[in-house]
Amino acid sequence: MIYTQEPNNFNSKFEVVSCFLEYDKKILLLHRQNHKPQGGTWGIPAGKINSNEHILDAIIREIKEETGLKLLPTQLSYFKKTYVKLPNLSFIFHIYHYKLDKLPKITINSDEHKDLCWTTPKLALTMDIISDLDQHIKLFYQDLEDN
Repeated sequence: MIYTQEPNNFNSKFEVVSCFLEYDKKILLLHRQNHKPQGGTWGIPAGKINSNEHILDAIIREIKEETGLKLLPTQLSYFKKTYVKLPNLSFIFHIYHYKLDKLPKITINSDEHKDLCWTTPKLALTMDIISDLDQHIKLFYQDLEDN
């Protein structure tokens, strides 16, 4: 379950950065390796913020590690912070957006992911995606019903 306001008794174990990398109205999804938590599901580039790491540095690092892309910090847009509460885990989830003007060459980290795809946010909702990504897609792409 995600919340846009911090819920009562929320005890965050860590913070995560994520990014909707978008090209031509499609977003990049990465297929998680089976041995990873929630293995076999699809997700957007994301990862934990290291201790004493600035949030912007964390998202640039995570995208580089997971896709090979070197993003310009000035073109990254911060969208929102959500509070994710799972049965045994709670964490803060930061959402960024980056609009690409050309289709990039993606080099996935094979230790973490086994494939990638570009898909519309609406079609992503029909895929086997990581927990709560559907809620984040609907939050960011609020006009999905109109497409």
